[in-house]
Amino acid sequence: MVRNAIRSTAVVLAVAVLLGGCSIRRKKFSNPITKDTQQPDKVLFDKAINDIEHSRFEIARLLLQNLINTYDSSEFLAKAKLAIAEAWFREGGSHGLAQAEAEYKDFILFYPAMEEAAEAQEKVCDIHYKQMEKADRDPMHALRAEQECKQLITQFPNSKFAPLAQQKLRDIQEVLADSEFRVGTLYQKKGSFAAAANRFQAMVDQFPIYSKADEALWQVAESYHRMGDRFENQQVLAYQRIVKDYPLSIHLEDARAQLEVMKRSVPETDAVAMARMKFEMENRIKQGKLSNFWGIFRSRPDMSQAAKSGTPPMEGYRPTIPASVPPAAANPGGTLGTNEITVSVPGGDNTEIDKGKEVRANPSGAQEAPVPPAAATPDAAKAADPNDAVKQATMTPAQQKKEYQKQLKQQQDAVKKAQSDRKKKEAELQLKIKEQKKKSKARQEEQKQEQKQPQVPVPTGGQAPTPPVKP
Repeated sequence: MVRNAIRSTAVVLAVAVLLGGCSIRRKKFSNPITKDTQQPDKVLFDKAINDIEHSRFEIARLLLQNLINTYDSSEFLAKAKLAIAEAWFREGGSHGLAQAEAEYKDFILFYPAMEEAAEAQEKVCDIHYKQMEKADRDPMHALRAEQECKQLITQFPNSKFAPLAQQKLRDIQEVLADSEFRVGTLYQKKGSFAAAANRFQAMVDQFPIYSKADEALWQVAESYHRMGDRFENQQVLAYQRIVKDYPLSIHLEDARAQLEVMKRSVPETDAVAMARMKFEMENRIKQGKLSNFWGIFRSRPDMSQAAKSGTPPMEGYRPTIPASVPPAAANPGGTLGTNEITVSVPGGDNTEIDKGKEVRANPSGAQEAPVPPAAATPDAAKAADPNDAVKQATMTPAQQKKEYQKQLKQQQDAVKKAQSDRKKKEAELQLKIKEQKKKSKARQEEQKQEQKQPQVPVPTGGQAPTPPVKP
């Protein structure tokens, strides 16, 4: 009996600890309203926050939506909208995170001046940051996370979330750079040295604080070395950049030796780069012995080697053209290795636009002039003036609109006239058909009357009888 009592007590204590732990470990809401009041909208808000903290997300969203719809002038509307987004965010899952992102974006759109707008943008960045996959998989969430973190740094530079967003951006760019590094390695193994050098070079230019940037530059030099003496200058530039910007690289002495053999200048080491690499090596997270083994089973990317200092680049990644492509084929009229597209206004200024004329006007050679609607009919095409195209091109937008409306009205009148003529012809045809039917009916009646009249019998002798003589 004592043993059973001890067991019962142990079970009760275990249940109590579990229930108490659930209440202790609950995650409190980060933006509560501290105002002490018993207003009905405040009561609804407090009840919804309590439901969010206890993971009753559906009930919390219904209460918050009821608050927004019922008390449209409440001072807690902004907080309620932010709480709805928080409920979706805590619920998680692909659907919940997508709904949370939409709610956070709406909050930033309607309340951009509030302090919580920066937090909402940070949550949007965090949504995609948590869904990132490894470097050899789909980079969609990594690219979106990079975009949203850049938006936070640009739109809210003085926010307390800006430094955290910078570190997240370094982690994200570590994953994106590692993806490009893997592609370059694949090209190099296949023997496509021009493509490999182009990938490595573009990756280093875009992500200079990548943990394997020095290794990528070494592979750039190796690829150009395999491509022949024609690319010796590019090979030298890669070696010089290793010596100058990555002084603690394992390839430093080899790069210096190669430059001395090639009789090229050896640059001085950059002191800022030296200090940065020392800081990175001292603060880099060390991997455990089994990290590589367990990494196979993880879907999250390994960001332990990401930089902890340095300004992450804010420009988007832009692939370049390999140096082996001739300049004329790479960008006719431009420089090698760029894919720039320029837009210019005819005449070099905006005077024609300011005057209200059509930018595409070309009075000297009006080719492909717009055809008015009336010209679609054969009669209008025959009567068209050969100079109409030039006149149409030199008109102002208002005159073109007026002329277009005039021609459209003419076309509509012509269509109406054709329809009325067709109706008249149809009426005349129906009248003729009726007259023909009447004549045919009268002819049939006459034939019937003739058939009803009695016939005089003819004698057998073959002579016709003489009619009787009237007295």
